[in-house]
Amino acid sequence: MTGRTQSRGGRPTMKDVAAHVGTSIKSVSRVLNGEPGVSADTTERILRAMADLGFRRNDLARGLRQSDRTGTVGLVLPQAATRYHDSLVRGLEEVARRHGSLVLTASSGTAAQERETLVSLCSRRVDGLVVVPAGTDHGFLQPEQAAGVPIVFVDRPPHGIDADLVLTDDAGGARRATSHLLEQGHRSIGVIGADAGIHTVAERLRGHREGLTEAGLAQRRNLLRPGCETAAQAAAACLSLFASPDPPTALFTLNNQCTIGAVRALHTLRRARSTALVGFDDFETADLLDPPVTVVAHDVGEIGRRAAALVFGRLEGTITGRSGSHVLPTSLTERGSGGIPPQR
Repeated sequence: MTGRTQSRGGRPTMKDVAAHVGTSIKSVSRVLNGEPGVSADTTERILRAMADLGFRRNDLARGLRQSDRTGTVGLVLPQAATRYHDSLVRGLEEVARRHGSLVLTASSGTAAQERETLVSLCSRRVDGLVVVPAGTDHGFLQPEQAAGVPIVFVDRPPHGIDADLVLTDDAGGARRATSHLLEQGHRSIGVIGADAGIHTVAERLRGHREGLTEAGLAQRRNLLRPGCETAAQAAAACLSLFASPDPPTALFTLNNQCTIGAVRALHTLRRARSTALVGFDDFETADLLDPPVTVVAHDVGEIGRRAAALVFGRLEGTITGRSGSHVLPTSLTERGSGGIPPQR
């Protein structure tokens, strides 16, 4: 398949894109088809020009895909080898197999890598895309979407494109976790999480604030420890909370890596049995620890299944119309750590 377009009715062509960027038609073709030989900076400018100009590939070539599918769905993740992503892949594959399709999984560490990966998958004629977004601009996918490629975003919303979206009720889960700790009598809850600019983190912080507000309490900034990307960083954040003049009596951790780090720190401080803890996201050994860890759980496999159902529903015409958001529920799994009363 080539990236050639026909200039009908003022429709932009590869020549227009090349002129807009100030590069060669060959470079545009290489980017369009996922071929090497174009610098990351030029690739970025070409992709943006395609989105800005409303560039579309040849409609006839795209139309052939309706009767000549490749039997593949592309999945792009910001990173690999986490339990969340493993469960997501399994759920997606479960539905894809029933439709005779395979899932092609790729990871991307940066926004530029994400763009390159997505363009490369499109050039390989995947029938649909599922994306856990890492970048902050996905407008470059508009031509693919307009040409009939269903795109579903998972875990956090995209930017620059209106597409189907599958989310977890992060705010609701965090609100329930906070209420659970408040019901035990806690009024000083430390919060350990990742970058607050991430959609899921921001939503969990919002739910925590709402839980406090419902109880007539205000959030105390000195109890917040954002920016923890690893268990080791979360452990250090936990130690800093308990080194403060007014340490918390309970902890709410915003993902399983932060929970693991906090558990390690609490055992180091010999506070594991005297500090209440609720974590967001379950993990395999949570029920084996002493005390077992109370968590906000969500069915990641179902997220994958729902995303795949949207892709194939769009492909087969059983789902039509405007894109929509699908928010899946969470549940509180009480195991013991969340039920510890306030102690000093």
